[in-house]
Amino acid sequence: MWADRRDCQTALTGIVAVGENGSVRVEDETRLRGDLIDQVVWHAVHHAAEDMRDYCRWLIRSVAAAQGILPASIHDLYKAMGRGEAGGFTTPAINVRGLTVDVARSIIRAAQSNSVGAFLFEIARSEIGYTDQRPAEYSASVLAAAIKEGYRGPIFIQGDHFQVNVKKFLEDPEKEIGTIRDLIREALEAGIYNIDIDPRRPEPADRPGAAAPEF
Repeated sequence: MWADRRDCQTALTGIVAVGENGSVRVEDETRLRGDLIDQVVWHAVHHAAEDMRDYCRWLIRSVAAAQGILPASIHDLYKAMGRGEAGGFTTPAINVRGLTVDVARSIIRAAQSNSVGAFLFEIARSEIGYTDQRPAEYSASVLAAAIKEGYRGPIFIQGDHFQVNVKKFLEDPEKEIGTIRDLIREALEAGIYNIDIDPRRPEPADRPGAAAPEF
């Protein structure tokens, strides 16, 4: 385990150059895709120190950008499909609940070998809870998988079913809406640029006359 950033910088020597201004340049892609990216993503997920996890997640995202791997929104494609300018295909959305790097690598390999078009990685609000994968960890894991597989192009990651918990909404509407807003902000900061919001109108069985949540 790397104790601190100095250990990380030593491991990066000759493979990835990090400038004092935060610039990142890949010097040896073969070695990057070897053991190095495995080490970086391991620390991004498992390091005991939050600042090291954050640094490794930033490093993954910066290396991905330097390699032409960019988190993106699929919204414009959906709009084009709605206008009839694109069609005849679908965009699979895959929720990865565990072994995220390994599963994402398999998905990317399959997409590349079959010349697949757009596809999405998703994680739902409920899955964030029971898999203990916050948005920044999930995004870093997917991007690390893309780096490992030599992928180039946009990566579509979606916050899936960021729905209102009806019981909590009925107890404290503002607090529950605030929780959803905070989760959206956290996801956007992590490079998750597609957000699926599923508010459900409380039924009479929940509480007669209850209003639907507004965003």
